[in-house]
Amino acid sequence: MLAHALVTPTAAAYTSGRDISLTLESARSKVEERFREGSTVLLSMMDVLNRLLNSLESVSMALDNTESSDTSADLRATVESLTAITEANRQQALVSLAQTGRELRKHVSDMQETMRYLRTFAVTVKITGAGLAEFAGFAQEILERIYSGTDEVNRFATHLDSLDKEVKLAASFGASVSKGYADTVPAVAAALRDDAAKIAEHRKDLGVIAREVGAIARGVQSKVASTLSALQIGDITRQRIEHVQATLAQLEDFFAGEEGGKFDASARKRLQNVVHHLTAAQMSDMCANFHRDSENVVKTIASFDHDMREILKLRDQMSGESSEAGGNFMRALESSVSAAHEIVKQVDVASRQADQVSQSTSGTAAKLSESIANIRAVKTDIHYMALNTNLRCSRLGEEGRSINVVTAELRIFAGKLDDSADAIVSGLPALEAAAGNVAPAADTGAGGLGESLTSAVGNIRSAANVMENELKILAENGREVATKISLLIGKLDFQRDLGDVLARCADLLEAVAGSEIADISDLTDVIAPLDRQIFKHYTMAQERNIHRDIIPAREESTPAPAETVKAENDEDLFADALF
Repeated sequence: MLAHALVTPTAAAYTSGRDISLTLESARSKVEERFREGSTVLLSMMDVLNRLLNSLESVSMALDNTESSDTSADLRATVESLTAITEANRQQALVSLAQTGRELRKHVSDMQETMRYLRTFAVTVKITGAGLAEFAGFAQEILERIYSGTDEVNRFATHLDSLDKEVKLAASFGASVSKGYADTVPAVAAALRDDAAKIAEHRKDLGVIAREVGAIARGVQSKVASTLSALQIGDITRQRIEHVQATLAQLEDFFAGEEGGKFDASARKRLQNVVHHLTAAQMSDMCANFHRDSENVVKTIASFDHDMREILKLRDQMSGESSEAGGNFMRALESSVSAAHEIVKQVDVASRQADQVSQSTSGTAAKLSESIANIRAVKTDIHYMALNTNLRCSRLGEEGRSINVVTAELRIFAGKLDDSADAIVSGLPALEAAAGNVAPAADTGAGGLGESLTSAVGNIRSAANVMENELKILAENGREVATKISLLIGKLDFQRDLGDVLARCADLLEAVAGSEIADISDLTDVIAPLDRQIFKHYTMAQERNIHRDIIPAREESTPAPAETVKAENDEDLFADALF
């Protein structure tokens, strides 16, 4: 090959140079196209990774909002209120009210018995005084007062009987509710507490997974950023190909110029040989660098696949927990709340009944007080009417004696009404106090608990819906990231195509150059402008080092101008700083 390079005619060498340029241009275009595509894909992947991280931030925010609103704590507080309702206390109050009513009923029975005696005595007075005109009207009047008193006592008894029936009904229903409450509420409350704890634990697990996904996604984001930075290998490769192309073009321009036109065939071939060796060395070094750096890029990109599988696995885990486990938690919670609502409704009915009994008792106590006043008035009337009769009988002598005996009994039995009335009046405060104990406390109303349960579950469901929506968005972004990564891996496999193209270019240049470098020491002064022109295009210190290994710098008898040295030093510093 070297012999061919050194002895072939000028036309043949020119054809080889043209072929090399075409091959280099093809490689340069492919490098530019492939790396441009890679950058586009990487940037789009960075965009979708940002959306994924935004989704994770939304999920975390939803979790934080759920924790800050503490809906589970609200539910637990409601459950504690549910367990705090003591139906047994109300039952005891109903029993106490019934007992107080029965004690009053005894005194009413005594009154009714007294009224029967008074009625009998009044009839006896009427019969005994039938022959005495002045007692006929009195007997009828006293009978009417006794009948009036009897009606008042009977009304009194009716009020107590009605109250007793209400108390018995409330006590009977309340006993059933109390038993059901005692048997059911502990289990329901425990289930509600357990469900609330499971939901809190579930969301805690989601938070842990979200942080894991975020860590992996940020790691991929960092890798993408470093890969974007590493893609400068494409730009470097393109530039170095252009430098090789420029070197070959400058050689042709040199030969076409005044100084190159003076070269004989031997000098032309020797200079071509050295330049071909220079370009071959540049291409070989570039291929080695490209192979090393692109291999690192491909390895980084290949690691995306593992990261993405982890993200998708965690994403599925989050979605699965949300749709299945989370759904089960909600169904279990709603089932427990439904059972609690049923109990609360029964307690609410019992509370309303007890409240009605309490109100009825208060009304009955007022009516009883009014009746007692009326009965006392009847007793007073009977007492004074009997006393007047006694005075009249005393004036009648023997004739009025029998009537006097009967009216004396009337006065005695009328006095017994006072004893019963006093006992009833003394018992009314106890009746009212018992009624107050029966009334449900305003701050523990079952209806309010039902609303609290509904509100707490509604808040939990609302938070679950927000979480489910955010997880759906997260899943969609996760799928898009996976798609982008698959596309990226396919487009950025530089070794498969570009590495081979660049290697063929290097092989072609090495084949044209041959195995030995020609001696051009006698041409040093003549080619110095070409040397400086080629050297000036380099942007990398590595390129300059390779150049000087092939074409050593011309030794100057006098120092180079200061500005030239300065320019070269600045160029070196700039290149070293960049590369």
